[in-house]
Amino acid sequence: MIKIDKTPNILVIGDLMIDEYLWGSCDRISPEAPVQVVDIKKETSVLGGAGNVISNLVSLGAKVAVLSVIGDDEVGHNLKIMLEKQSVKAFLLEQKGRKTSRKTRLMASHSQVVRYDKESKNPISVQSVEDLYKIFLNKVDGYDTILLSDYAKGVLTEDLIAKIISYANKKDIKVLVDPKGNDYSKYKGAYLLTPNKKEAEIASKVKIENEASLKKCLEKLKKEADLKVSLITLSEDGIAILEENRVSIKPTVAREVYDVTGAGDTVLASLGFSLSLGNDIKTSVEFANLAAGVVVGKLGSATVTLDEIEEYQASLHKSSIELHIKSRDEIEKLSLRLKSQNKKVVFTNGCFDILHKGHVSYLNIAKSFGDVLILGLNSDDSVKRLKGENRPINCEDDRAYILSALECVDYVVIFDEDTPYELIKKIQPNTLVKGADYEGKEVVGSDIAEETKLVEFIDGKSTTKTIEKIKKAK
Repeated sequence: MIKIDKTPNILVIGDLMIDEYLWGSCDRISPEAPVQVVDIKKETSVLGGAGNVISNLVSLGAKVAVLSVIGDDEVGHNLKIMLEKQSVKAFLLEQKGRKTSRKTRLMASHSQVVRYDKESKNPISVQSVEDLYKIFLNKVDGYDTILLSDYAKGVLTEDLIAKIISYANKKDIKVLVDPKGNDYSKYKGAYLLTPNKKEAEIASKVKIENEASLKKCLEKLKKEADLKVSLITLSEDGIAILEENRVSIKPTVAREVYDVTGAGDTVLASLGFSLSLGNDIKTSVEFANLAAGVVVGKLGSATVTLDEIEEYQASLHKSSIELHIKSRDEIEKLSLRLKSQNKKVVFTNGCFDILHKGHVSYLNIAKSFGDVLILGLNSDDSVKRLKGENRPINCEDDRAYILSALECVDYVVIFDEDTPYELIKKIQPNTLVKGADYEGKEVVGSDIAEETKLVEFIDGKSTTKTIEKIKKAK
C-alpha cells in the first residue's frame, strides 16, 4: 500500500453533474411499441463528472475543494447540497442561462436500458472564465495537487486550462488531467493525462494493436502535451505507462467486471491522492490500478475506500497474510477509518505462543462480538517478562504470521509493554474480550472500551500443557 502520513488537500476543477439512476425490473414488452416496460422500484442520485472524482477523493480520506461553473437551476441547487453533505469546499459560479448537467440512466435488472441527458455543452462565458481564474488565484495556495476533470461540457476552456497549468507549474503544484477531445496540446505542461485507450487513439491518431503501437501512442501524447508522465488507462486491463523509453503495463485483476462507468474518475482521484502524499509515480499507478480493480466490480459510477483497496490487494497478493500485520501507527489510523464506517471493533490480546484449538475457539468467539477483530500480540520481550526466560517458544514474527492467517483475525499488532493499555487507548475498541479466568478481576482497558466480554476456554487446552506433553514425549 501507499505511504499515508498526512491528509491530502486537493483542488478539483471541471465539469460537475448529477448522475441519476432509475432502478427497476422488466417483465414484458410494451403493446404500444417493441420496447421494454420497466417497473421503477428505486431512484438514486450521485455526483457525476468531476463530482465522481470528488466522491472518490472523499472516500479515500482527502480534503477536497472544487472550482466550477453551474447553472442557476434546480439541478445546480441539488448539486450544492450534495457537495455540502460531503464536506467539500465548493467555489461555484452560477452562469445565467446555463443548464447544470444531469444524466439519467434507466436500469433494468442491473443493465442500462437507456440514458438521457439535460445539460449545456457550450463554453462558459469570457466573464465566467475571468471570474473563475480570479477565484483560482485566490484559493490555490495550500493545495497539494490540482485535478482537471474535463467532460467537454464547457467549463475547462483552452484559455482557462493554459492559465491554470502555467500558474501551477510556477508554484510547483502537479496538475493531473482527465482529458477530452482530439487535441491534447491544450493540456500542454500538465504532469500527466489519464486518457483511456479509445481517447488516446483518437488524440494521437495511432491505432493501438500491440506493444509497439502502444509505445508510439504514449510517446506521441507525451511530446504533444509536454507531459512529465505519459500513461493510458486500459479499463479492466490496467494502466500502461511509459517508463525510461519502454512500456510498462500494470494489470488490473478484477474479480468480476460489472461496469467500467466512472473507472477513469477513480484512476484520476487515486493517482492524485497518492502523489499528494509524496509517493512516486510507480507506487501511485499501482495504487490506482488496485482502486480501479475494485470499482469495475461495482455497478454504476462508484467510489472506493482505502479499506476496500487493502482487502482487494490482500485477495490478489501472494503475501496477503503480511498485510494483516500492522504497526501501532497503522492500526490507530485504521481504527479511525473503521469507526467512521460504523464498524464495530473488537480487541483482544495475548501471547498465543503455541497455537492450539483453545486459542482458535476463543478468537472465533471474540470475532462474533463485532465486525473487525484486532489482536494485540505480546512481543518476545514482553512474553519473557510474563512467562519466564524459556518463553516464547515461537518468535513474535512467526506468531503474528500464523495468527493473521486465521479467518477470524482481521489484524494483528505487536506491543512491547506488559499490558496493552496504551495500545487499547489508540484503538478505542467497542468491545474488549478476555478469558473467563478474569471473572471478578479488573480487565486492563475496560475503562476505555464500551463493553467487556469474557469467553470460556476449552478445558485441557493451553500452551503450558502442550509444552508439558512435548517434554514427556522426549
